Amino acid sequence: MVCATRITKPNIIPSVFGLVISLFLVLSSRAAAAYGPPDSLADLVDKLGPAVVNVYTTETVKAPTTPYHYFFQDQQEIPEFFRRFFDVPPPRGGKQAPEREMKRTSLGSGIITSSDGYILTNNHVVENADKINVRLSTFEEHEAKVIGRDPKTDVALIKIDSGKALPAVAFGDSEQLRVGDWVMAIGNPFGFEQTVTVGIVSAKGRSIGSETYEDFIQTDASINPGNSGGPLFDMNGRMVGINTAIFSRGGGNIGIGFAIPVNMAVNVMNQLKTKGKVTRGWLGVMIQQVTSDLAHSFGLERPIGALIGEITPGSPAQEAGIKPGDVIIEYNGKTIEQMNMLPAMVAQTPIGTKASLVIVRDGKQKTVTVTIGELKEEQQAAGTKEGESGHALGITVQALTPELADTLSLKKDQKGVVVVDVEQGSRAEEVGIRRGDLIIELNRQPIANMNDYYRILEKAKEGKNILFLLLRESHTRFVVLPTK
Repeated sequence: MVCATRITKPNIIPSVFGLVISLFLVLSSRAAAAYGPPDSLADLVDKLGPAVVNVYTTETVKAPTTPYHYFFQDQQEIPEFFRRFFDVPPPRGGKQAPEREMKRTSLGSGIITSSDGYILTNNHVVENADKINVRLSTFEEHEAKVIGRDPKTDVALIKIDSGKALPAVAFGDSEQLRVGDWVMAIGNPFGFEQTVTVGIVSAKGRSIGSETYEDFIQTDASINPGNSGGPLFDMNGRMVGINTAIFSRGGGNIGIGFAIPVNMAVNVMNQLKTKGKVTRGWLGVMIQQVTSDLAHSFGLERPIGALIGEITPGSPAQEAGIKPGDVIIEYNGKTIEQMNMLPAMVAQTPIGTKASLVIVRDGKQKTVTVTIGELKEEQQAAGTKEGESGHALGITVQALTPELADTLSLKKDQKGVVVVDVEQGSRAEEVGIRRGDLIIELNRQPIANMNDYYRILEKAKEGKNILFLLLRESHTRFVVLPTK
């Protein structure tokens, strides 16, 4: 008897399907490895750590000569029982307490940018310092000299002479960073040298109201006091930012830190190295944030861009035909998501460059070419943000646009600046200043525009009080706002 066995063709479909799935899993794991953190950062830390330094400074300050003077600057205010306890002499006409000079030290971080000893750090780390010392990862110490400082971006360049080639970092491109990318910070938080923390990019383009030009990278990599001036790295070991600030209610890290984008820092560094100062581009516009209501009024689909409230006479913006009420939504091909992005972009543009702006005027998009000028110290910054001089007083103001004038039922030729926000519990709220008030005078000097407001307010803050003349619902009223 012959047994027959059926010979069939193999079923290749499951095999092919399994192969595709396997290939997908392999590629996915490789992609995750490329964009996520490696299993260990030890090799990266070994490579980058030597370029991170500890910066500590010494500053001479004046302090009271005796303990009780820390509490009472005026001798007349010292209680009798306090005098007896500290054997304080009787007051002599209420004069200020005598002072003595003392040394105060502060800690920060820095990053070596070239083998010949140039180091980037924050301006606030070395500002007012009498002496700056740098400690390398090998614990060698060198005195540093300041090459240049730029308070407006909080960047400083210092240099040491070590007599040998030093390890330096490679710069990345902060424009290419994406929210969710992994980053690593190395620094000296609270004086603990060479501390490494890891997190992700939480947001980009942040403004925290501390500097004139802000385009911060937000990260949840732990940053604490002492990390200031230290580097933020991507997972390829390239520097993408300078750690500079934290948001904290208790002084420690809560997962909200801010870094200056490396593209901005390198631009400032190169100018400080070659010229000892920073020159910036100037557009000559006063801008404000586009709210949801304003977006609808100006024909925008969503709140985006920088709304121009005022044009400086003779500025590049005026020569290019830009007008108040225009909304800048693109600058050299980059979308202006938030108002604060524009000043930094303009400032970093080389003088004389022809910049392309996309604006929205009367609900229609238009491309305008403008030749960027040079910002002078007496000029307002290119794209100055609204109300920055009013925050200390508890108010935020903006330029009076035709749309705002119409909303507030004002005459077409009315001059002044509009109060758009009053901080709850502030002195401004206490004296009766309200949102929607039009400031038409400060200390009896007329306010025609934002330039007048900034100029007069700066001078007015030297006194004890500021006299405001407000226009509210067709009626004027004077208000005295204490500054001290």
